[in-house]
Parts: sequence; structure tokens; C-alpha cells
Amino acid sequence: MTPPTPSNLGSNDARWLAAAARLALRARPASNPNPGVGCLIVKQGRVIARGWTQARGRPHAEAMALELAGDDARGADVFVTLEPCAHVSQRGPACADLLAAAAPARVIVGASDPDPRTAGKGIERLRAAGIEAILAQDPHSADSLSGYLTRARRDRPHVTLKLALSLDGCIAMADGSSQWITGEAARAHVHSRRALADAILVGGGTWRADTPRLDVRLPGLETRSPQRWVLTSQEAPGARTIAAPAEIARIPAQYLYVEGGARTAASFLEADLVDRLEIYRAPILIGGGIPALQDFGLGELAQAHGRWQPVERRNLGPDTFEAFARTR
Repeated sequence: MTPPTPSNLGSNDARWLAAAARLALRARPASNPNPGVGCLIVKQGRVIARGWTQARGRPHAEAMALELAGDDARGADVFVTLEPCAHVSQRGPACADLLAAAAPARVIVGASDPDPRTAGKGIERLRAAGIEAILAQDPHSADSLSGYLTRARRDRPHVTLKLALSLDGCIAMADGSSQWITGEAARAHVHSRRALADAILVGGGTWRADTPRLDVRLPGLETRSPQRWVLTSQEAPGARTIAAPAEIARIPAQYLYVEGGARTAASFLEADLVDRLEIYRAPILIGGGIPALQDFGLGELAQAHGRWQPVERRNLGPDTFEAFARTR
């Protein structure tokens, strides 16, 4: 599904802002604990500079793009996914001040910053400098910042639950064997999703039975392997642990990727901590296998409706990938 264009933007501005949101993916997850921001500087319909938040949070996206643009930033349009910061850090100046000095014609901002040091102040500072500053409340930008915004507003990571299923909803044979339900293309896609997460979590049963590596095994992305966490009350050598989903605030991450099994998946759903559901479906039937989910406390069928909005669908070889966002 394509999110609607913000009502205060023209179609060209909306496309540039959406492109900045896609660029922001390059910052994820290395920018943690800072937000992964994307910035494009456009002049006469052409991108003259771009930037994204660098590892460990500095330089910021705007600083990177402005350095590349130099004097050409004057009179240009700046598209940035998050409100430019208004506070000076020991690690660098405020991006609102850098933009004010660069004197672009417009700054189009995708999302306001919940950080009280900046909230509203970044845009005010730009306007005080005579720059047209537009807050678009762009859904693409908000989606690209979902980890940062969830951490700021809910004091926990943004949680993606991944399930790999047969057509009849099984995640394994009756004896527990599950390698492999999906094909090579789907498995590679899973690794690309892991590379976008700060942390990955499995249940204690999965950890003890399979000793999974929980790393990224795509050429060039091996260093993106996330922190390993296990949901268990026991020790898990080689990983860190939490005893209950409610403890995920302790995980120092913006993006948590949860990979089954059925009990772990159900526990996160029951606690209503899943923000995004990603389902890989293979064109196979198992019959009598292990179902994807255990009971997670749904009282009546009416409660199941209206919770999940489809946001993405694609074919991966013979398999199908679907993503759903939790509506809150």
C-alpha cells in the first residue's frame, strides 16, 4: 500500500521526501542511539547533495549533505525526514543552525522530533532565519524513523515479529524439524531484515534446541549482525536474556526482530508489543505440524479485526512475503 501524500505538499515535494526516507535506511541500525535520518538537497529539480546519519549518530544527515553541497545549498530545497536538531552537542553543532547559515530557500521536514531539546524549536529557528520551513507529517518519514519514535514515545524498541509458514499455518513438522520451509530467496530476504535490526530475539526452546547463529550471512553485510537476545528464565550462553516480553525496554535497541517459535510469538502478541508482522509463506502443506501461534488471549473474533494493516507484499521465488503494521 502507498501512504497518502501529506496535504500540505505538492506531488514533487512528496516524492523527494519519500526518497529521503528510503535513503535513511542506510543509517539503520548503526546510528543507534540517534535516529537514522535521511536528507536530500535539491536545486532546479536535481539532487546536488545527500546525507544520512553516520555510525554512532554523527555526523547528522543534514551536516553531511550541507558539507557536500557547499555554497550551492543557498536557495535550494532541503528535504529531511526528521526535524533538524536545535541543541548543540559536544559532538557537533545544531543542524538548525547549520541550515540557517546555509540559507536554503525551503526546508521540508518529514516528522517532528519528540526530543524536548528540539521539538518545534528546530523549525522555529529556521523560520526566524527567514527560511520557509514546512512540517509535512509524512508517513514515509515516520515509518523510516519507527524505531526512534517508538523508543521515544513508548520507552521500548520497535518490534517486528517474523513468521515463516506453510500454507496451512505450520512453522515446523510435528517432530520440530523446520529446515527449510521457505526457499533460498526468502531466507536471503530474512537476512536483509536482520541487518536492519539492532537486536534479534528467540525463545529459550528455540535457543536450546537449535543453537541458532542469529547473524547476517549476506556478502558485505556480515558486520550488521544484531545483538542476540533470548526470552528465557534460564541462562543462554552466547546471548543476553530477558524473562518476559515486558522487559524489552532493557534491550538497548531501536529495532527488535523477533523470530519464533510459537510460544514466543504468542507471548509478544498477548502483550500487544508487536508493531510489525512479517510473514513468509511457502507453497507447501504440512498437515499435523506445529502451528505458528499458541493461544494469545483473544477473547472473541471481533477483537481480531482492525488490528493489522497490510503495508507490503512481494514474491520471493516460489514464496510470498507480506508485512502488516499494527494499527493503534
